[in-house]
Amino acid sequence: MSGFAEDLRAKSIATLRDGIVDVLIIGGGINGAGIARDLGLRKQQAGVAFDVAVVDQGHFASGTSGRNSHLIHGGLRYLKYLKLGLVKESLRERMVLRSIAPHLVEPLAFVMPMYSRVDKLKFLMGLTLYDQLAGDGNISKHRAISKGELQQLEPHMSSRGLVGGAIFYDCRVNSSRFVLENLFDAAASGVHVANYVKAEPISRGEEGIWKVRLEDALFGGRYEARARKVIDATGAWSEPEGAKPRLVRGSHLILPRLTSDEHAVAFFDDDGRIVFLIPWGSEKQWTLLGTTDVEHTDGPGKVSMTKAEEDYLLGIAQKLYPGASSYSPIAAFSSLRPLVDDGSASSTAASREHKIFNTKDGILRIQGGKYTTYRQVSEEAVDLLLKEVAPWLQAKCRTAEEPLCGNSEKAVGKLMNEAAKMAAQFQLARIEVEQLIRDYGVHTAKMMEFLPADHYGPITRTQYARMAFAVQHEMTLRLPDVMYGSTYLGWDRAWDAASLEPYAYLMGTWLGWDAARQAREIMSVLQMSALPGKQRRE
Repeated sequence: MSGFAEDLRAKSIATLRDGIVDVLIIGGGINGAGIARDLGLRKQQAGVAFDVAVVDQGHFASGTSGRNSHLIHGGLRYLKYLKLGLVKESLRERMVLRSIAPHLVEPLAFVMPMYSRVDKLKFLMGLTLYDQLAGDGNISKHRAISKGELQQLEPHMSSRGLVGGAIFYDCRVNSSRFVLENLFDAAASGVHVANYVKAEPISRGEEGIWKVRLEDALFGGRYEARARKVIDATGAWSEPEGAKPRLVRGSHLILPRLTSDEHAVAFFDDDGRIVFLIPWGSEKQWTLLGTTDVEHTDGPGKVSMTKAEEDYLLGIAQKLYPGASSYSPIAAFSSLRPLVDDGSASSTAASREHKIFNTKDGILRIQGGKYTTYRQVSEEAVDLLLKEVAPWLQAKCRTAEEPLCGNSEKAVGKLMNEAAKMAAQFQLARIEVEQLIRDYGVHTAKMMEFLPADHYGPITRTQYARMAFAVQHEMTLRLPDVMYGSTYLGWDRAWDAASLEPYAYLMGTWLGWDAARQAREIMSVLQMSALPGKQRRE
């Protein structure tokens, strides 16, 4: 690793080791990233000295925040439980996120099949309410469609019992890159950022200064950091006394393409779960199928799909698309939702609302919430934090107005208008450049500087550039984090050890890996997307 990433990580660890920070955020998922960006923008606006640091024990977004359904949505199914406030808040935030990150948050049409007249009446009423709750921020009103029109849109979908359907809109998101851009926007505002650093609060002294044990998981070394305030944004790893989160596992399968067009499919099963079938992959050649809602009791370090979950999702696929019975999934992934335990009997009905609180020992903890509402959760957390530790820091939250890393609609639109010119300059197809703009926004030109003159064995020029940019600019120092975090190459095909060797070798040339280390990195990649029964237990 060299350049920006090496410098930022090294300086951040040095600051933690040698000084006292005002706020230490533990956890670099979406909530930790959102809080870091909010604090960075406020201190920059106020023009005051206020040291903020964020650390994560792995790569940023390597847990729940990067292994979800990759949607920004209002939560249509929560209408069933009369969570109107949560749905309205989520739809408002959907509008905000579209405006501050138009390259990463894009409208997506959903086709909803309906298999009884009672369901049709119920779902159309729900979609009407969904539109009303969205207000002026609605993408487009839903539209009822006939059985015939639905069959034209989805000719391979089962027609047995089909009475019609509807088209409605939510948004897709590149979940991992969205977290990364929040963090590096925070870094641009002076926030210290370090990944692969495990942090454990030890004690709080009489002057209110926390001692925190830090361990560098990559290069070794143990340090004792000091912080005036600690924020626990570790999600599933958080264990506050008397308020442990309810862990619910959500699992996904990746199958050959089932849907017939660019739209996704949303299906309500009989048990009240909503399952999505989303076009997936660099060429939309796959279908992302999920999610499940299963109580998880094994702890946050052991998360993988069970055979029962696989059978459930495959059953949904085959119910909707009879031809899916001949399809084999190529990969699977699971993550944990750390929910507020509201005593609900069903994990599906468990609250997705959030809770922000100080524990008895004075650590500020964030629990529950949805990916979509992270910005609002972060704003509330920072408001509470500043009242306690820095009431003198007079600055309003600007995360809803400031484009993420400068990616305004105007800036992204200008890039899209220049896509053909950039394609000719760098000898790429225009569609490749447009996808790079969707992933990197205003950083696209910087990323394209890493394009080699030719392919690197089986590694394409754009894959090479994505990997190089991840290492040089995004602190990505492990092969799984390149494949599943900074890029989504890991979800783009069925991998085996042989096909991964060139990728491990390339990273190894940059980072000094020997053959044994390359082999370990390859096994880690395969483990992360292994299907049930093929996971390797440590």
